[in-house]
Amino acid sequence: MVPADVPAMVQTLDGVRTHLKKILYISYDGMTDPLGQSQVIPYLKELVKDGYRVTLLSVEKKDRLEKNGQQIRSLLEASGIKWETLIFTTQPPLLSKLIDQRKLNRKAKQLHRENNFDMVHCRSYVAAEAGSKLAKTTGIPFLFDMRGFWVDERVDSGLWNLKNPLFKFFYTIYKKKEKRYFAASSHIISLTEKGKQELMNTYKVPAAKITVIPCCADLAHFDYRRLSSGEMENIKKRSDIPAGARVLSYLGSLGGWYMTGEMLEFFKILQQKIPSAIFLIITHDNKEQLLQKVEAKGIDKEVVRVIPAGRNEVPGLLSVSDWNIFFIKDAYSKKASSPTKQGEVMAMGIPVICNDIGDTGKIVEESAAGILVKSFQQKELEAACHRLLNFQPNKAAIREAAFKYYDLARGAALYKKIYEDLLN
Repeated sequence: MVPADVPAMVQTLDGVRTHLKKILYISYDGMTDPLGQSQVIPYLKELVKDGYRVTLLSVEKKDRLEKNGQQIRSLLEASGIKWETLIFTTQPPLLSKLIDQRKLNRKAKQLHRENNFDMVHCRSYVAAEAGSKLAKTTGIPFLFDMRGFWVDERVDSGLWNLKNPLFKFFYTIYKKKEKRYFAASSHIISLTEKGKQELMNTYKVPAAKITVIPCCADLAHFDYRRLSSGEMENIKKRSDIPAGARVLSYLGSLGGWYMTGEMLEFFKILQQKIPSAIFLIITHDNKEQLLQKVEAKGIDKEVVRVIPAGRNEVPGLLSVSDWNIFFIKDAYSKKASSPTKQGEVMAMGIPVICNDIGDTGKIVEESAAGILVKSFQQKELEAACHRLLNFQPNKAAIREAAFKYYDLARGAALYKKIYEDLLN
């Protein structure tokens, strides 16, 4: 670990003095958000261990920062990461993004004056605007961690209705900015191979300029071997899951991109074949609203468990699952989608039921990690359920496949290689 206050020049074992490269990492996602804790901090901790001096600039929700900020700050300080924060602007809609953008631009410029960074690493588009401006004026490398096609995600999700002239204006502006980020970046991170192909085919980005790093997982944390059969039985009892019941699980928030109705429809078909089946939904979403949707589908709410869980509780709850499901809306922007939950679930040795979004289908089929649903028509859902009941999962093999695609150490090694190439 490299403390945050070490000198920029350090003595190596052979007596040669070497320069510790200084990195500004900008994220519009907060570190007090689960995404920041699972998809930003673990990588940065590994990079610091490798000798990089990291300043992390993130935009935080005020209430979450007040509640969890000190805990995250202590974690980052112990890891040698300097943390700078801005407060997320909520009002007025849409214009709040521009307000945050100006704050990020100013703060990045100020931090560079104080630290003279060697590189700027930007997570997603709002961060990329600040980073690309800094790179243009200073000449330092700009690493664009694009995560996905953010502009099109806003349209595909319905947040930006292009029939509205204001949204149409912003869409046009940001599509131009997007091309500028692709051109100005020294290197680009894509979450998926499909996303990489789209960058190459549509935006003419050279293949050598793109590295694919999916949303990785802490596979030591998500490990079914850490739980004894006795612990799993106790989790079932606390969750009111009868001994011997077959369990379908879902992990994370519902709505948005995740197709609640279609997943409930699949469970309804499963329950017709296995009447004692339980649907375990691990989420912080509103329980009553969710159970209303359950009943609207004609499913008895008594066979559904809605349980919120902290990060440390999730592996235990997943461990009682026979299968895990996630259906994601298919759209252009989802070519670049990599669900974090896929690596976590596969690391637990649990077969998944999913549709083909980004690289999900390819990974499931290549690793025999579950069942791929081709469409959401009743006949296909019934056929998929039939395939599931005849599927013989190999827990060890599914976990091994998680290491191939989602190992955090592998992801960190890819980031280190990119850093070395850009800075040496």
